[in-house]
Amino acid sequence: MLRNDKQEDSNEQMDFLEMEDLTAALSVPSETFPRAAVALKDQIVQSTWKEDLGQGVDPTFCTGLLGTAFTCLKSYEATGDRRDLQLCTDIVDTCAVVFQRDVTFLSGRAGVYALGAVVAEFRDDSERRRLFLDLFEEVAQERALPVGPDEGGFGMSYELHHGRAGFLWAVLFINKHLGQDTVPRSLVMPVVEAVLAGGRVGASDNPLCPLMYRWHGTRYWAAAHGLAGILHVLLHFPLSQEDMEDVKGTLRYMVRNRFLQSGNYPSSEGNPRDKLVQWSHGATGVAIALCKAAQVFPHEREFRNAAIEAGEVVWKKGLVRKVGLADGVSGNAYALLSLYRLTKEDVYKERAEAFAGFLYHNAGKMVEADRLKGGDYHTYSLFHGLAGTACLWFDIASPEKSMFPGFEL
Repeated sequence: MLRNDKQEDSNEQMDFLEMEDLTAALSVPSETFPRAAVALKDQIVQSTWKEDLGQGVDPTFCTGLLGTAFTCLKSYEATGDRRDLQLCTDIVDTCAVVFQRDVTFLSGRAGVYALGAVVAEFRDDSERRRLFLDLFEEVAQERALPVGPDEGGFGMSYELHHGRAGFLWAVLFINKHLGQDTVPRSLVMPVVEAVLAGGRVGASDNPLCPLMYRWHGTRYWAAAHGLAGILHVLLHFPLSQEDMEDVKGTLRYMVRNRFLQSGNYPSSEGNPRDKLVQWSHGATGVAIALCKAAQVFPHEREFRNAAIEAGEVVWKKGLVRKVGLADGVSGNAYALLSLYRLTKEDVYKERAEAFAGFLYHNAGKMVEADRLKGGDYHTYSLFHGLAGTACLWFDIASPEKSMFPGFEL
């Protein structure tokens, strides 16, 4: 998910952006997006499923076949075409036989089993549902998951992409679709407690911040590997008053230490570079986490205000060079959709539609420009390519139900 500085710099705003681009984007009829999404989904399936299997299987949600499966599920939910459901089933089955070490939704076997169980539920296939839930329970028995720092629990990371928060997100996904406590609290809450304990130890040298985490030695702030992703997951669980205060205190610390001139957020603790506006490193992931905090704490206006301010950053700076969810325009549009669901103000829906329309006009040449520069970062994948754009176009048609894939619920 992470890039070096040279690659990150390539994600600044595109040179050819002018206001007429957004004017054209706003002129795209709303009924265009579902049709475009289905056509793009078909292209993604053709390129990743029907043509690429001979080159080896990447079974992950972010960059591989599981992202294609999820895109097919989005298509089924939008159109009711059961051929998409069968495609999703077939792809999940292929992913399930590929060994994966990670236990997360985004990059590990927990995602395969969670999506497999949910698709089986859609198909009324109780036998496959049970099979995938049993496999998921085996993942939940991973000994490192509930081990706190006092017991040497730093062997497994805490972040969303590769760590414990990513396992917890898979639990939330299952319980949302199959019923609360499908994955029982007895398996889940020790992991939540380990994440909180790890955050307190990680912040022990900073009295101003209750929770802090490191990934590969760096204290990241954004969604993929840092605070925004971990806090967003924790906000979905029933926490004690003390735990909630620590989550709130950490969010307040982030808001206080944003870049005051721009309103953007640093990619990591103490990083002075104010350039990245995306889900992986910047205001987008933080904005979505703040939207969730505003929902959980509706009487504390500061989180709502901070989410709105972060959303303004995304609107002003969010038309970047990439198309995907992790580091591109598609992911940035989801921050605007989150604000629409939070505030019910049409301006955010219109802004998200403008971003989606911009992609309708420009996604092809953006991908081609990336290729000409030597980019080879999963053109059709969910988090770094066109599958994320397809999901956005499906969600634009029903913005009140929109959810950032693999992040929102």
